[in-house]
Amino acid sequence: MLQILYLAQDLADPAVRRRILTLVAGGAKVTLAGFRRDVNSLAATHGIEPIELGVTADGRFAQRIGAIASACLSLKSKLANVGKPDLIIARNLEMLAVAKRAVALFGGGVPIVYECLDIHRLLLRKDVVGRALRATEAHLGRDARWLITSSPAFIEHYFRPLSGLDAPALLLENKVLEIDGPADRIADSAQCPVPGPPWKIGWFGALRCSKSLALLADFSRKMEGRFEIVLRGRPAYSEFEDFDAFVRNEPFMSFEGAYRNPEDLADIYGGVHFTWAIDFFEEGQNSAWLLPNRLYEGCRYGRVPIAMKGTETARFLSVRGIGLVLEEANAESLAALLGPMTPDRYIEATEGVAQCNPGTWVFDRTDCEALVRRLTALAAETPETMPTPAVPKPRHNEGGLL
Repeated sequence: MLQILYLAQDLADPAVRRRILTLVAGGAKVTLAGFRRDVNSLAATHGIEPIELGVTADGRFAQRIGAIASACLSLKSKLANVGKPDLIIARNLEMLAVAKRAVALFGGGVPIVYECLDIHRLLLRKDVVGRALRATEAHLGRDARWLITSSPAFIEHYFRPLSGLDAPALLLENKVLEIDGPADRIADSAQCPVPGPPWKIGWFGALRCSKSLALLADFSRKMEGRFEIVLRGRPAYSEFEDFDAFVRNEPFMSFEGAYRNPEDLADIYGGVHFTWAIDFFEEGQNSAWLLPNRLYEGCRYGRVPIAMKGTETARFLSVRGIGLVLEEANAESLAALLGPMTPDRYIEATEGVAQCNPGTWVFDRTDCEALVRRLTALAAETPETMPTPAVPKPRHNEGGLL
């Protein structure tokens, strides 16, 4: 059985829980260690007690550097009861530093996989700060055997031209984890509201984009209740002046709290018509390149995605001939896109989503096992016997792996 030490930047991140479930379903034994940012009981994984390396704060980069340094100093005692793993997966840049320290403590010979699913804006700066961070990433990642990332645009726009990393890339899209296998029909387990007003737009997951919040609020007021906005997930409170008060004062917007992923997805998507698959958090950079979780989740349950023109998400939808694309980031443009919506037009749009292969949206037990087999083969290789990696494809691959 493959023994994996998984190092997470945020133990409260539901995406970390989903990755652990993926690896366990694939047949691996996983030890989870990482930093705690806040309390989120919904991110707990049954049977796995994480090793806490310290506490970090969202948006406080300097504090996180100090926490990493402290964790590296105390890592020997933290991992005292952990046997030497076959493989270490380091999620995000700061965990690469911890991974390097862990390899040294285990006596060397443990391959590292670097998992990077977002490109932080600091890494893209053209000044000395950006250059220093990219140099740090290249240094820490020089021995990484693989790079796991979730969008081909990350490879195209950052990892190839800027990062300095030589590790072969594995594309692992943010698909919905369904360990018991994909459904035969896309929308089989989610009941859709009756097509018609009030139309409901769901914005679920990591809520960190103040521009999206303001745009959706303006739009819903402009449409005078014909469209309602439903928010679910984890708000990044550091990115909003007062998220709770803002939502409370919006007549056509509601926040309905956190949820378990993937267990609650059918219920929450069953209450909306559209998925907000737009993010302006790092506009023109990470936000333009990512393929968000909510894209796959919404389409898995037959909901119509809304993407922003010029983004990787819009290109993804265009290839498949589905979804709606917003031309300009304002309430007027969104009203022009959605205002003429009719039940017939909506049903036609959902049928387009339903015609896609379920494997486009779902990562099942077979996929989990295939991933763990690849990781097992990687752990068995030595640098001298590793084959020359295939060049990653620049665009989409239905199987999710490159």
